Amino acid sequence: MALELGTGMIKDSKQATGFAFLSGALVWAGLVAGAGSAMAQSANPPAVNNEVTIYCSAVAEWCEKMKQSFESKTGIKTLMTAKSAGETLAQLKAEATNPKADIWWAGGGDQHLQAAELGLTQDYRSPMLAKLHPWAVKQAEQAQWRTVGIYAGTLGIIWNTEQLAKRKLPAPKCWADLLKPEYKDEVQMSNAQSSGTSYAFIATLVQLMGEEPAFAYLKTLHRSVNQYPRSGAAPMQNVARGESTLAITWMFAAVAEAEAGFPVTNIAPCEGTGYEIGSMSIIKGAKNFENAKRFYDYALTPEAQATGATAKSYQIPSNVEAPLPPKTPLLNEVKLINYDFATYGSDAVRTRLIKRWETEVLNSPK
Repeated sequence: MALELGTGMIKDSKQATGFAFLSGALVWAGLVAGAGSAMAQSANPPAVNNEVTIYCSAVAEWCEKMKQSFESKTGIKTLMTAKSAGETLAQLKAEATNPKADIWWAGGGDQHLQAAELGLTQDYRSPMLAKLHPWAVKQAEQAQWRTVGIYAGTLGIIWNTEQLAKRKLPAPKCWADLLKPEYKDEVQMSNAQSSGTSYAFIATLVQLMGEEPAFAYLKTLHRSVNQYPRSGAAPMQNVARGESTLAITWMFAAVAEAEAGFPVTNIAPCEGTGYEIGSMSIIKGAKNFENAKRFYDYALTPEAQATGATAKSYQIPSNVEAPLPPKTPLLNEVKLINYDFATYGSDAVRTRLIKRWETEVLNSPK
């Protein structure tokens, strides 16, 4: 089994109010009517054997925990391959006429929404929908039930406190601080061509500032960036080990690194920040559709979602009854933007913004 990498938080019904834009947004009448129906399509061939193949876009440790947990619970052989959300989306496109996997678990909702729009995934209404936070169901609703929210997490600025002190740098408080000359070559962010984390950051800036000011910011930030790793998890790991001073990544990741003894801390920038809704989708044409549904339903249970904390991955779970990871940042204490998942999860917008970033930022001289 090949395991490579991953990414990507609402405390309870009280914390869910941090997503103000969702308040009253859902009409629950009839939501779960017909829930659990197979929604099976003639394109799905019968399962060849008692197995399921999963593309996993969480951190490798969590992928492995979920594999072990599901196999133990069901006896279904689980073939798991982990890679970033951007790389998984590209693979689904390449395999569209002959799918090699049955389900895509975890990774940024923007990519899952894009896959749904492109017809790479198929609809399924799990019986677990009634147990989920409204933001998770809203994700499913926007995708016409071709994906669902499994966790949420906020973007922030992370830094190594020892390296910051060693370089006599001030602690940043805002996105704007990272443009200051003293932060030159001290910052890492992942590569938007492969990482959902980086795309979420770009989309956040565009919604926060407007597209032209956002790209002016990114061009200036380019001077501060020392590396654009392909993995969304890599900048956090590099900061924890002192290989970079600061990173732009998920705030929950800093909690795990701090608990592991690394000198890291984080902040939600003063201007406001974006967030992701990590998602899950059944791949269109899945060869093991019935087993994919079983994994889908299991992944939405409190038991399955608790595996995140055991893998030191501290996103906020989507099931309202799932235990909260320790020390997870509270969303109602963070200034969140009204992130437009429908727009910025669309194929046209995402493709255009990433191409513009590649042309105007990644490939530009410092």
